[in-house]
Amino acid sequence: MFRVRFRLPKGHWATYRFLDLVHDALVTGLTAAGATPEQVLGPGAEAWNFAALGYHRRHEGQVHSLVVSTPSAILAPYLARLESGAIRYARTATAELFDFSAAQTSPELPPVIPQDVGLLGVLTLSPLALRDPRQPGKRWHTRFGDCDLATAINRRLSRIAQRPVTLNIQPDSLYLRANPHHSVLVSTKQDQQGRPAFVIGLEGPLVLSGRREDLLLAWYAGLGEKTRNGFGCIGLADQGVGR
Repeated sequence: MFRVRFRLPKGHWATYRFLDLVHDALVTGLTAAGATPEQVLGPGAEAWNFAALGYHRRHEGQVHSLVVSTPSAILAPYLARLESGAIRYARTATAELFDFSAAQTSPELPPVIPQDVGLLGVLTLSPLALRDPRQPGKRWHTRFGDCDLATAINRRLSRIAQRPVTLNIQPDSLYLRANPHHSVLVSTKQDQQGRPAFVIGLEGPLVLSGRREDLLLAWYAGLGEKTRNGFGCIGLADQGVGR
């Protein structure tokens, strides 16, 4: 297990239009650190996740920090060797460049969970993506109250851990009352015809409770689906998003 944060100097930003540009820059960095493409890409890849921290203005994302994490013992050594100078990707077809080579690197310690069973108050550093099985096609849940969070999230974490994971997951009820619309549309990529693809994710504070090993797995693996594509990364609520 390993988790690291890359921070650009104050006043510096990296830009992107589609989130897959950030993903490709991280894949480039991880393979430069020694990981094979099969370990970071495709259905058989190891579990890892990231969050691009910053803001959006119109159709452009501005990033000041990247949080990258993995629960995988195979991928962790490569992530520990990942250098910011290698997080750089140019896409000639759209004349885009994502460059995080000037970032400073700082490993992130796991949350302190003193008891065998505990709880964590967390924020979604990147939106939480959950498919809605009631809808045909690739439809996404748009409200926390419309889905069984624990069942959906535990199912995926159990696959990663290859053992039952039984977390209890509750959104903050006061936040939901004050923010009834808490979904966000994320542009993920552009197809060959120039049409954008997108994922709808959920943002907000959550309370996770359960066994220490399950909580740590959620911390390093992320929650929900498409975590390797920049969804479901969590951070401690009492520390905020950070810079």
